[in-house]
Amino acid sequence: MDTYTFATSRQVEFPTTTPYTILLKHPEIRHIGSVQNPTSELYVTAQLWAESKSFGVSVQTPHLFFKNNRTWNKWLELPILIKDCPVSSQIAITIWDISPCPQNGSISHTVPFGGTTIPLFDDDGALRRGRQKCKVYRRKGADGHLSSTTPHVPRTKRRKRNEEPPPIVPEEEELERLEQLFKKHEMNEIPQNDWLDQLVFQNVGKKAREVEEAARKRSSMHKASKRKAAKMRADRIETQTGSNGTADESESEEESDDEEHFTLYVDFPRWDFPVVFEDHEYEPSRMMREFQSTLSSSILGAKPPPPEVRYGPGIAAGNNVVDDEDYPVVQIFDPEQFQRENPCESKHRRLVRSDRNALYDVDQKPNAKLRDELNEILSYGPTQELTPQEKDVVWTFRRHLSRDKRALTKVVKATDWSNPGEARQMAELIPRWAKIDVDSALELLGPTYDSPVVRAYAVDRLRQAGDAELLLYLLQLVQALKFEDYGTKEEGLPPSSLAKFLIDRAANNFKLGNYLHWYLMVECDDQGPDTNAINRKLFARVEYYFMLKLEDRAPEQRKTLLRQAEMIAVLSRISKEVRFSRSNRIQKIELLKKYLADPKNELLKIEPPIPLPLDPEIEVCGVYPEEANVFKSSLSPLFLNFKIATPTDTSLATQSRSETQGKYPMIFKTGDDLRQDQLVIQIIELMNNLLLKENLDLKLTPYRTLATSPTAGAVQFIQSTAISAVSAKYKGSVLAYLKANNPDETGPLGVRKETMDTYIRSCAGYCVITYILGVGDRHLDNLLLQPSGHFFHIDFGFILGRDPKPFAPLIKLCKEMVEGLGGTMSPQYAQFKQYCFTAYSTLRKSSSLILNLFSLMVQSSVQDIRLVEEQMGGIGGAVAKVRERFHLDVSEEEAVRLLDQVLADSVNAVFGVVIDRLHEFVQGWRA
Repeated sequence: MDTYTFATSRQVEFPTTTPYTILLKHPEIRHIGSVQNPTSELYVTAQLWAESKSFGVSVQTPHLFFKNNRTWNKWLELPILIKDCPVSSQIAITIWDISPCPQNGSISHTVPFGGTTIPLFDDDGALRRGRQKCKVYRRKGADGHLSSTTPHVPRTKRRKRNEEPPPIVPEEEELERLEQLFKKHEMNEIPQNDWLDQLVFQNVGKKAREVEEAARKRSSMHKASKRKAAKMRADRIETQTGSNGTADESESEEESDDEEHFTLYVDFPRWDFPVVFEDHEYEPSRMMREFQSTLSSSILGAKPPPPEVRYGPGIAAGNNVVDDEDYPVVQIFDPEQFQRENPCESKHRRLVRSDRNALYDVDQKPNAKLRDELNEILSYGPTQELTPQEKDVVWTFRRHLSRDKRALTKVVKATDWSNPGEARQMAELIPRWAKIDVDSALELLGPTYDSPVVRAYAVDRLRQAGDAELLLYLLQLVQALKFEDYGTKEEGLPPSSLAKFLIDRAANNFKLGNYLHWYLMVECDDQGPDTNAINRKLFARVEYYFMLKLEDRAPEQRKTLLRQAEMIAVLSRISKEVRFSRSNRIQKIELLKKYLADPKNELLKIEPPIPLPLDPEIEVCGVYPEEANVFKSSLSPLFLNFKIATPTDTSLATQSRSETQGKYPMIFKTGDDLRQDQLVIQIIELMNNLLLKENLDLKLTPYRTLATSPTAGAVQFIQSTAISAVSAKYKGSVLAYLKANNPDETGPLGVRKETMDTYIRSCAGYCVITYILGVGDRHLDNLLLQPSGHFFHIDFGFILGRDPKPFAPLIKLCKEMVEGLGGTMSPQYAQFKQYCFTAYSTLRKSSSLILNLFSLMVQSSVQDIRLVEEQMGGIGGAVAKVRERFHLDVSEEEAVRLLDQVLADSVNAVFGVVIDRLHEFVQGWRA
C-alpha cells in the first residue's frame, strides 16, 4: 500500500482570519471577493503604454469561473500593430477584484487586486516571446510610466548602511536556472521527450514546493526578529521621550504588504526566430537638408547637430521632466514637412474644380493671355512638373484642350485621380480626345501614371504603330510591364493590358516575338541584389502566356524559340569552359575549335536551319570551327562564324552545298551584362531612324547586340580597324588609311568622294549621339573605322556622364579624327560641324520621345541608370541627365552655340591626349 502523506496543524502558520487591527482600519475588505473566496472571479486588463503615455485603449478578459486556480487561458489582442510600437512600449497588466464599496467616489465596483508592467521589447531590442514570469504588486494598478513602480522583475532593494546582503540560497539559484531551461523547452529549443519530461516536471515541482516552504520559514523567522528588534527600539524611545512610536505601525503595514507574493504568467506569441526592433527612418525634410548642407559648407569637417527636439511635462527622455516654464517655445522636427499637401491649396483646388463649375467649363475658352500661358505649358517637356496654378488652368480649359493632341499628358498630370468626380470626368473625356502620337502614348505608360483608363488608352494608341516601329520601343515596353497591376487572382491577362497587346503582336510577327522572348527571359533570370522578386514573377507570367499563345497559334515558332535556347545554352557552357581554362590563348582557341567540331554539341551542323537569336531574319545551319577565335580579354570572348542557310536550303543541306553559303560573324561572351550596350545600340538605331525621316543620312552603324542572360550575350561582328591600330600602322594618320583603301586623286584630300562623305557624316553622327547619351571611357581602342569610311563607337560601359577618367571631354573628338577631316581649317571640318548642328537640332525636336523611353527604364537593371538614380536620390535622375544634354530650356540657336563650344573644347582638350597615351601604354604592357 502507498504510504499516507499528511501535515499536522502545528505546521500551519497562516492566520485563520484577517487580523483584527486591519479590519478596524479597512472594514470594507471583508466584502472583497478575493477575501471571501481564494479562487474568486477576477479579470485582467491590458493596455499598451509608450513614453509615459497610454497608447491605445485597454482590453480585458471575459468572465470566467475558477475551480482550483486562477488560470484565464485567453489571448488578449491589443489594438496596435507590432510594427507601429516604439521600442519603449510597455504592457500594463492589472488584475481587478470585486468590491461592493466604491473607492474615491467612483461608481465602479472594482478595485485592483494587483498589477505588473512588462516591456514589449527586452534589453537587447528583441520582441519578447514565450512565457514570461511577472511579479504582481498587491492592491496596485499597473503603472505604465517609463520608470514604472510595478516592474515585472522587482528591482533590487537598496541596502541600509551596515546591513548585510541577503544570503545566497543555492536551491533558489538552481530553481531559476531550471525555469530558464523550461522556457527554452517551451520554445522548442530543447528536444522534447514525453516520458522523461513528465518525470522532470514532477521532480522539479516537488523541489519548487520545498524551496518555497523553506523560503516561507526564513521569511517568518526574519520578520519575527525584525518585530522583536522594533519592539525593543520602541520601548527604548518611549522610556526616553514618552512617544508612542507610530513608525512601527507603518513598518507592520509594509511587512503585511510584503507577506503576500503573487506571480502572473503571461504568454507572448512564439516565433521561430528573434524579432528585432527596427524604427522607421523618416527622410529629412527639405528645410533640414538645406540646413545641414549650409552648416557643413560653413564648418568643414564638422558634423551638423541633430534636430532639436523638446518634450512636454512628464514625457521627457529617461526619467527627466521638462517644464514648459523653462522652455516656453517648443521646437519639434516635423518629418512630414514639405511632403504633405498644403491644406489651403487643397481647399482652393476643390473650390476651383467643384461640380458647380462643370457646366460653366463646357463652353469656356481662354482669352489671349491665358492662351499664351496654355501654349507655354504645352511646350513643356515630359519630365517637367506642373505647378498647382498651372494644373488649375489646364484643368479649367480641359474641354477646350481636347482638340490638341499635345495637351492630354498635361491634363492627365493636372487631374486628381483620387477624386472620384475628376476621375469620372476624365474617363468620359479621354475617348473623345484628339488622337495622340506614339511618343505621348509611351509617356502615359510610365511609372507616374497608374490610372487603368489612361494606360488602356495609351495601349490603344500603340496599335497604330507598325511592327517595325514597335520593335524600336520594344525594350522599353517590356520594362513598362512593371508599372501595370494585373492582379494575382485573375486568370489570363486583361484585354486592354500592355502585356496582352505585346503578346498578340509578337505572335503574328516572329521577329517581334523573338526579341520579346529574349527580353522577357533575361528579366526572369535576373537574380541580382537590386532586382525585385515580384517583377521576376511578373515577367515569368507574361512569358508563360506568350508561350501559351504560340502553342495555340504558331507551335512551330515555339519550338524554334526552344531550339534557340538550347543553342545558347551550349554556347554559354563552351564559353565558360574556355574562359576558366588554365591555358594560354593559343590553347584556348584549339579547345574552342574542338568543342565546335564535336557532334555532341550540335553546332557543326544545325538541321533544320534555325533563326539566329541575334538577328532572326538570318537562318543559320552550322558554324565554321576552323575560323573560330578567342579575343585578348579577361573574359575571353568567342569569335564564331555561322553558316547562313540559303532560302532553297531550309531542309537538310549537304556538306558540299553548305561550303558555298554565306557567313555571319558573331561575338559571344559570358561574365558581362550586355543590357546597357543593348540599350545604347537601340537608342542609336532609333535616332538613326529619326534622322532618316528628315532625309539626313549620317551613315551610322548600329550593329546588333542581344543579352541572352544577365551575364551573357551576343554581339554582331563588324569587320573594322581600331583607330589605335590605324594610328600605329599609318603613323597617326587616319587620312593615310582612307587614301590607302579608297585612293582618288580628284577627290577631296586624295580620297574617293563617297568615302570622305561617309567619314564626315558618321563622325558627326556619333559625336552628337555620344554627347546626348553621355557616353564615357572613350579611347582609341573603342573607336573603329571601316575601309568604306564608316566610323563608329563600341563598348558602352559608361553612359549618362559617367567616366572613369578625370577631366574627360564631353565629346570624344581626338586629333586623329580631326586629321582625317583635313584639320580644323579644312572645308571638310566645316561640313562636319554643319552635320553636327543639323543632327542636334533634328534630335532636339524628338527629345520627348527619347526622354519618354529613358523614363520607362528608370527601374531597370541597366547598371549606369541604376547608379545615377541612386546618386540623384529619386526616380528620374537618368532622364534628367539626358534632358540636360538637350538644353531644352534655351532656344535652338543658343543650343547650337553651346554644342559648338563643346566641340571646340573637345578638339583643344589636352588631357584627352594624355589619357589616350596612358591607355596605349597600359594596353601595351598587358600585351
